[in-house]
Amino acid sequence: MKVIHLISGGDTGGAKTHVHSLLQGLSRYIQADMVCFTDGPFAQEARQLGIHVEIMGESNPLAALKPLQEKIRAEGYDIIHCHGARGNMMGALLKKATGLPVVTTVHSDPRLDYMGRPLSRLTFGTINAWALRQIRYRIGVSDAMVDLLIRRGFDPQQAFAIYNGLDFTPRTPALDRKAFLASLGLHWPEDAVIVGIAARLNPVKDIPTLLRGFAQAVRQQPQLRLIIAGDGQDEAALKQLARELQVEELVCFAGWLTDTDSFYNALDINALTSLSETFPYALTEGARFALPTVATQVGGVPYLIEHGITGLLFQPGDHRALARHLAALAGDAALRRRLGNRLLDKARAEYSIDRTIQRQLEIYETILRRHSRSQSKRDGVLVCGAYGRGNAGDEAILQAVLTELRSIDPDMPLWVMTRRPKDTRLTHRVGAVYTFNFLGFLRRMARSRLFVNGGGSLIQDITSHRSLWFYLFTLSSARRMGCKVMMYGCGIGPIHSARNRRRAARTINRCVNVITLRDRSSMEELQHMGVTAPAITLAADPTVILPSAPRPVADGLLENAGLNPSSGEAYLGITVRPWHGFDRVVQVFADGADYAYQTYGLIPVFIPIEPRLDIAAARQVASRVKAPCVILPACTSAGNSIALFSRMDVVLSMRLHALVFAAGHGVPLIGAVYDPKVSSFLGSVGQDLYAPLDQLTTPTLCSFLDQAAARRQDRQLLSRQTQQLLALEQNNVDCARRLLEG
Repeated sequence: MKVIHLISGGDTGGAKTHVHSLLQGLSRYIQADMVCFTDGPFAQEARQLGIHVEIMGESNPLAALKPLQEKIRAEGYDIIHCHGARGNMMGALLKKATGLPVVTTVHSDPRLDYMGRPLSRLTFGTINAWALRQIRYRIGVSDAMVDLLIRRGFDPQQAFAIYNGLDFTPRTPALDRKAFLASLGLHWPEDAVIVGIAARLNPVKDIPTLLRGFAQAVRQQPQLRLIIAGDGQDEAALKQLARELQVEELVCFAGWLTDTDSFYNALDINALTSLSETFPYALTEGARFALPTVATQVGGVPYLIEHGITGLLFQPGDHRALARHLAALAGDAALRRRLGNRLLDKARAEYSIDRTIQRQLEIYETILRRHSRSQSKRDGVLVCGAYGRGNAGDEAILQAVLTELRSIDPDMPLWVMTRRPKDTRLTHRVGAVYTFNFLGFLRRMARSRLFVNGGGSLIQDITSHRSLWFYLFTLSSARRMGCKVMMYGCGIGPIHSARNRRRAARTINRCVNVITLRDRSSMEELQHMGVTAPAITLAADPTVILPSAPRPVADGLLENAGLNPSSGEAYLGITVRPWHGFDRVVQVFADGADYAYQTYGLIPVFIPIEPRLDIAAARQVASRVKAPCVILPACTSAGNSIALFSRMDVVLSMRLHALVFAAGHGVPLIGAVYDPKVSSFLGSVGQDLYAPLDQLTTPTLCSFLDQAAARRQDRQLLSRQTQQLLALEQNNVDCARRLLEG
């Protein structure tokens, strides 16, 4: 593979480091050449790293257009890779002339690149905005940058994330802590807890917030000290602020440091207070030394720093929250070690320079495949379901379905009907259309090869008749618009109305090609309804394929709630939801929670699946529980939810997906059955501790808890029973593949 990189040549900071390290690493695997439109330090440093650099059009980039065309044709490049406004302009102009795929790396928010320079913003900013729209493929230097591009209307399926990778090979700093401090003229006590920041001293880094937070924290933890490494326009004002806050003796302005290894090695806490960031190297450089990190929740920062798990986050400018975090870390060495080690593990696994290089190569391979893909009028899949409503179970289903469709064809366009198209585009990086935008989803059906009625119990009338009618309408519409139609890993029923049963059977027989079901009771329901035309296959709930987040993530989430999982605490996970008859059993759930705590030491932990409903129901129960208990907030991902349920010792749930998430890890299960799908799933994994919600009593629940507690030692057997579902679930993928392959 041969790739030509186009860049102005005047870049500095993170963009310069990213491009240099990227091309140096890529050169081990492919031919990666660079064309700069300006000679200078950027190009000179690249040459010193062994990167092939050529200067073209130094006085006028447009003068390089024809020579570039000739060079690209003569040397047989496969991809044009652009960086910055000038590179993007040239890439956009070369796209048609060369016929090659063009990709750009977006290193920063294009709208902020020329702040304070109105003429440059009018010229280069306008040209860059035009060029970005002409280039098909875009790479953001963090997931946050990709999210920004998606919010501004760029295609989420042609956007890729890459991170500023770092070499995590262990190396010994030139100076140990004592020698480094001495080199700065510092003679701080050995027990000092040193906070450090490496940043330019300009407004966007918001060092005043750091000084104010530090000054407040040091009143509680007088052993705190602060080193600010960097120079810039605000240095004098910051020193004056330190004097006003009466911390000038505890703060060192170290100036610009070249020996960053010795700097980070001397710290106890790494800090970042920026108002805006993409993905700063300061985070991974601190992570390399296992430093606990306190940072603002901006840009790509939260993708590395998960609050309470791999660090602590606060909102920009909130010096009081920063002070609380600094004081907490200063007073707890064990907490510093936990957060620092988790951060190192995550950074080493996901943000190394080797991972960055491999990711870039994967992106190039994807671009080449998609560029050569036949541009037929009908392509891709439209997925329909109860998505975009904040239900973690439904979102997990969507994640699983999309994962499996991508395993069939990673380049296939995927679209989703959802209540919140913007959120779905950002979360799942797919096309999205509003569920009730009839014209929009009919137009998408006319362009799709396959329509998927995706998971869950959509064909039922227990929630409403209109919901059933809508989903039947989408099945018939998809067939009329020329799609193949699949009902994917779904549950059927209950459908109470005789008229609805006849209507559903008629529509499914006429319009659906294939049905895969997640339980046998759904198969029996279809038979009773008279559904015979589609091919019907027993499968499993798609969410059984989803991986769990690492155990330290679950521990961090529990620690955030005030629990202490490292001490050997045991937990009863409880998930409840409002339903007919729930008010009658609120006291039963509370009695069960108290019994589990008093008898087995299981701390009740309420874990919501659909926070909008479940947290209110959990509060009803928790208000009657005498034992200490906690209600967790909504999880940010299915992986985190699964990790939490895997950390429980027993799970008591009304929600199906709480049971599914726990089952794969062998957690003993107790079901409060409000819908046949709950008992059907428990039966399929060999679990017999369940009762209808309207028949659940305190003695019954306590008996279930006794049996579940006794099963805690046999989690491997329970897990093996659930693992059988994975083989069955593969039927979902196989059936979808056969439809897509014709």
